[in-house]
Amino acid sequence: MRQQRLLILDDEPEFCEYVRTVAEEENYLVETTQDPRGFKALFQSFDPTLIVLDLVMPEMDGFEVIRWLAEQKKPIHVVLATGYDPRYAQMADKLAVGHSKYLRLNPIAKPVRVKTLRRILRDESASQDPVEDHEED
Repeated sequence: MRQQRLLILDDEPEFCEYVRTVAEEENYLVETTQDPRGFKALFQSFDPTLIVLDLVMPEMDGFEVIRWLAEQKKPIHVVLATGYDPRYAQMADKLAVGHSKYLRLNPIAKPVRVKTLRRILRDESASQDPVEDHEED
């Protein structure tokens, strides 16, 4: 079985490191980037099995990244992370459904509890609704 590979695109380095730490504890290989443009090359070379994607970034928003991912026609699980209104994640979910049968989306609200993140990483989360889990572990 192929090792799970997580690619994180988020403009907050602290969030990237938080997710990296939890994912590595779950035996993922992890790459992170804060650069949406560099994400595309990293996606091609790293070949992730899971992506954690920030929806609101300064240079290119997550909606543009989702459209690009849909064009790749590769089955991929994308965790849509946002610290803003959870409706951003719901809108992105609808956008992806309209663009690709390949994308499986799991919206979450920041901050994300370790327990919630582990559940997602273990692929135990079946919900497509935003998870609003702001308590600390």
